[in-house]
Amino acid sequence: MTLNIGIVGTGWFSKVHADLLAGMEDVTLKAVCGSSQAKGEEMARPYGAEGYGEITDMLDAQKLDAVYICVPPQSHGAIERALIRRGIPFFIEKPLGSSTEIPASLLQDIKEHNLLTSVGYHFRYQENIQRLKAALEGDKVGMIVGQWMGDMPGVAWWRNQEQSGGQFTEQTTHIVDLLRYLAGEVTEVYGLFGNRIMHERHEGVTVSDVGTVSLKLASGIIANISNTCVLPGGVGHCGISFYNDNGLLDWNPERLLETRSGDSKEYASTGNPYLTESEAFLHAVRTGDRSRILSDYEDGYKTLKVTCAAFDSAQSGLPVKL
Repeated sequence: MTLNIGIVGTGWFSKVHADLLAGMEDVTLKAVCGSSQAKGEEMARPYGAEGYGEITDMLDAQKLDAVYICVPPQSHGAIERALIRRGIPFFIEKPLGSSTEIPASLLQDIKEHNLLTSVGYHFRYQENIQRLKAALEGDKVGMIVGQWMGDMPGVAWWRNQEQSGGQFTEQTTHIVDLLRYLAGEVTEVYGLFGNRIMHERHEGVTVSDVGTVSLKLASGIIANISNTCVLPGGVGHCGISFYNDNGLLDWNPERLLETRSGDSKEYASTGNPYLTESEAFLHAVRTGDRSRILSDYEDGYKTLKVTCAAFDSAQSGLPVKL
């Protein structure tokens, strides 16, 4: 059975997914929808697909088995509603929005239709994250510390708080999601955000460029996740560390370090988690078996709630309970 797939969005990440889909057996990229007809056609051309400028035009013209949504945070809403109305499964890149309002409404519709969805929290599909999850079983974690330290992306929408939701929601969401996936639900957050450098260097910067968030989990674990986008390009670090009486488990995208009683083991990252997450989603589209999907829309919404609560806390100066 060949699956006919559409993509909404023409940015770099849309091309990452398009290239992976193009390399799969029994999968055909049939259509690309851009913010204009010209952009849709330009991206579609190398894949032998059709280009569109409106989601409804694409869905009316093509019989699609699933759609990938790869658009900026502020562009969500109408795209998902068009797919929900037609009962078309979709894979959506994080975050689900720049705030919780639209995703909360979409989630209700998705649940009512029992629609198949998957969210692009690709780190969950990395072999080292599965190894880390197994290693944590039986451990009583004391504290967790996460970081996303890097530079500021050049696109204008990312620098606008209303459009992107800020760094904690747009980028650091990956670390928040791993915290939830590996250690359980968050019950309270207290955020401190600041504007130190970037608003003086660039026009139109309304996002904070430094931030630290303390989180309390249902289990009683205390965590802290910090981020910054003031670093020069090519300099930075992201990862998450688990501290307990057995030792330290320290993960970053390149490797997992396990240190217990002075004995250290290091595991290099292997495989392609972007491919694995797509294979899990498309397997579910083919068979109805959703067991390999590690984050659906409802789960992704829980991560969004945490990141947005951190922003709300930073604005009010008070902790926010979830």
